[in-house]
Amino acid sequence: MWQMLKDVWGFARARKKYWLLPVILILVLLSGLLILAQGSAIAPFIYTLF
Repeated sequence: MWQMLKDVWGFARARKKYWLLPVILILVLLSGLLILAQGSAIAPFIYTLF
């Protein structure tokens, strides 16, 4: 996983695509939220957002 993040950062730096970094950060945070809430009582409320 760390290698993938390092590759994405290298891609963004080399091609000056810094606008990709917030998008990737939001996707990582949302996926972490979904993984953590999978077995909890708030899961139905999170899944309605998507």
